[in-house]
Amino acid sequence: MYGEGVIRIWLSENAGILFRMLFAIYLLILTVMDIRTRQLHLGVLLLGFPLAVAGRITLGNIPAALVIAGGASGALFVIVSRMTEEAFGYGDSILITITGIFLGIWDLLAMLVTAFFLAAVFSGIMLSRKIYTRKSSFPFVPFLAAAYLGGVVIGAYG
Repeated sequence: MYGEGVIRIWLSENAGILFRMLFAIYLLILTVMDIRTRQLHLGVLLLGFPLAVAGRITLGNIPAALVIAGGASGALFVIVSRMTEEAFGYGDSILITITGIFLGIWDLLAMLVTAFFLAAVFSGIMLSRKIYTRKSSFPFVPFLAAAYLGGVVIGAYG
């Protein structure tokens, strides 16, 4: 009984860290999937919704409106995916929706700015080395994961 109480207290005190770690592992799994196959398996991708909701409820330190706005922002990316005939994939858009629920709109925007910056630097390097052409495509999830992990390391996400 004593051990059970200690575990329960430890879990309640460290729930935020645990959910951030679980979300990082989730992003890393999707990163490997995106690099290897250039597709995100829908079943694995959708596992992020309950993880994001449970994490957000546990972390609970931002208003619900910001969480809803974060999730709704993914709808804009779905529209972009549709308009570009999936130059920006639907899987990426769904992942942005999930991440928006987990982080809220402001942290999501900071993460997206960082991810797009990292992708632009990567593109510039690959173009200058003539490894890629202007028509080349590459997986985007690794940049989302790197931006998330960087934000966690520096303590940017509340």
